[in-house]
Amino acid sequence: MHVFLETDRMVLRRFTEADEDHLVELDGDPEVMRFINGGRPTPREEIRDDVLPAFLGYYERFEGYGFWAAVERSTGQFLGWFHFRPQKGDPPDQPELGYRLRRSAWGRGYATEGSRALIRKGFTELGVRRVVASTMTVNTGSRRVMEKSGLRLVRTFHQEWPEIIEGSEHGDVEYALDRESWEARQTGNREP
Repeated sequence: MHVFLETDRMVLRRFTEADEDHLVELDGDPEVMRFINGGRPTPREEIRDDVLPAFLGYYERFEGYGFWAAVERSTGQFLGWFHFRPQKGDPPDQPELGYRLRRSAWGRGYATEGSRALIRKGFTELGVRRVVASTMTVNTGSRRVMEKSGLRLVRTFHQEWPEIIEGSEHGDVEYALDRESWEARQTGNREP
């Protein structure tokens, strides 16, 4: 097992081909997929042929960036995943933070714990200048995680999606945190 980082309650590790069933189960929950595609499960073939190979490909191409399986330390239970990687067209020192967790992990602080750990690693070890994250405006749970992780609302925007899902008429929100603001919070100073 290749561990990327550990928190008090979780291990974030590289995905392997053996995680196919975990991803099928995760993406098979309509509530987990609600703000992704309106609640439609991801077919196993898509996970096996597209999603998992994309996750695995990051480890070869990008040092320190990628998709990380989140596993509960005390039980070894798969909780979901986090990603920390630049979006296409963005500079390498500006990764996007994202997460998708099983419903059983919701409301227990795992998303915030993992997000904070990735942000810390990014700023202290990976040379990150700025972390960004986005979600649908109506996804209040994800927005709270971003705020608890130290990110601040930057903008609301509208983009074209292949499918209209409930709430998309309200657009999306982008959150961000730069290294200087993060460092100021760590030392108790006011933000620049």
